[in-house]
Amino acid sequence: MTTFEPITRETLSSQIRDQLLDKIITGAIEPGGRVPSERALSEQFGVARTSVREAMQGLLSLGVIERRGNRSFVVEHLPDLTLDTDDARKEFVRQLFETRRLLEIPIIELAAERATDTQRSEIREITERFDVAMTLGEFRELDRAFHTAIARASCNPLLVEVYGKVLGRLFQSDDLASMLSDDVNRTEVDKIVGETIEQHAALARAIADGDVARAADEGTAHLAAVERGLVDRLV
Repeated sequence: MTTFEPITRETLSSQIRDQLLDKIITGAIEPGGRVPSERALSEQFGVARTSVREAMQGLLSLGVIERRGNRSFVVEHLPDLTLDTDDARKEFVRQLFETRRLLEIPIIELAAERATDTQRSEIREITERFDVAMTLGEFRELDRAFHTAIARASCNPLLVEVYGKVLGRLFQSDDLASMLSDDVNRTEVDKIVGETIEQHAALARAIADGDVARAADEGTAHLAAVERGLVDRLV
């Protein structure tokens, strides 16, 4: 019986993916062999099934497993792969979101507390313009406008200036752009965009209601979800 080591670090799905990939490459799970079920893997790894599901999606994107009905099997002929677990692009994403959390959550709290009625309406109006059918370029442009509007609503010009530089690094990063535009990531990027649209709407409602605590919670959940999506679900 194939066994796996317990997972203890934060990037759960990427570690699960790497352990599974190692078993596949070394032949512990042979070409054509059935991959253990999500339930069995979640019990062995000691994690929630959502983390296992994200890891399996990563292996599907790499082309090393395939779906047959509701079961997963190793493909008969493995593609040529190189998987750098210390991917510099993903390390940049981690650093960027660490910085965003330090700046953005206080900005969101201030916006919920201080925004004028006009600013609250503007933030809500921007969320209504998001559409899952828009291009990635259109989404990213509107995404930047959304977060910039929240920053302005904090009514602290110095914070707006500093945060603007962080957004600049986010939206001008070639490494991040290459991850988002890579064909192998297209399905996952579409899912992340759809989830982000819903998260934006929830955050905008909290700010519009002037609910500081709820806005902070929604902002924290949003940043964590996007980071997990970029680091754990993209290759």
